[in-house]
Amino acid sequence: MKISGNKILITGATSGIGKALAEKFCQLDNIVVAIGRNETRLEELSRHDGRMIPFKCDVSSPSDINALLKFLKKEHQDLNVLINNAGIQYDLRFDDERYTAQSIDAEISTNISGPIKLIFGLLPILENNLNSSIVNVSSGLAIVPKASSAVYCGTKAAIHIFSKSLRYQLKNTKVFEIIPPLVDTEMTKGRGKGKIEPHILVEEFIKAFRKNRYEVNIHKVKLLRIINRISPKLAEALIKSRTS
Repeated sequence: MKISGNKILITGATSGIGKALAEKFCQLDNIVVAIGRNETRLEELSRHDGRMIPFKCDVSSPSDINALLKFLKKEHQDLNVLINNAGIQYDLRFDDERYTAQSIDAEISTNISGPIKLIFGLLPILENNLNSSIVNVSSGLAIVPKASSAVYCGTKAAIHIFSKSLRYQLKNTKVFEIIPPLVDTEMTKGRGKGKIEPHILVEEFIKAFRKNRYEVNIHKVKLLRIINRISPKLAEALIKSRTS
């Protein structure tokens, strides 16, 4: 993949992994359409770098996605990279009384339904442009789940398999998947140890992106996948009781 001269849409661009990706791609001389729910943070991003184009959108909302697609089809027909990064996780067991039907809807719509609908709506544009790609952010928990956050683990496993299947289908658009370990973001605040910084993830991804390595196992996920191949029971024992 060519890593400069692109127009890239990034969801969840106002913090964590998404912000680090947006800043890095601007440094590499790309234009970034930054998507997020927090208008103030979006404005701060665009003031920081004029190559950021802010657009307020909640990817769990069908009406917001429709408004975003309308904007992109009108103003940004040259968009050639889509990065589905936005995600939420409720770190609760399924039978926890604090977990609700609304929590389930939020995780499913943000982590899997929204990204799929966005891909579907943008595919005609992406397929029509050179050097086009889709990048989905999943999780090491898509490979080996933990006991808590069952819906989150399920949505990340779904985006993992969806990315594989879509990769088989598309001829002109490459499909990448970032598979992170525990990353130090607002979502993981107060949880777990041994987190990596978002910029470390981004540097690893950029190297893989440049070389067209489609499944990008980040940091400890490389070891997790090796252990899972050799001894799935050991991998399960290591992950299932994690608290983050």
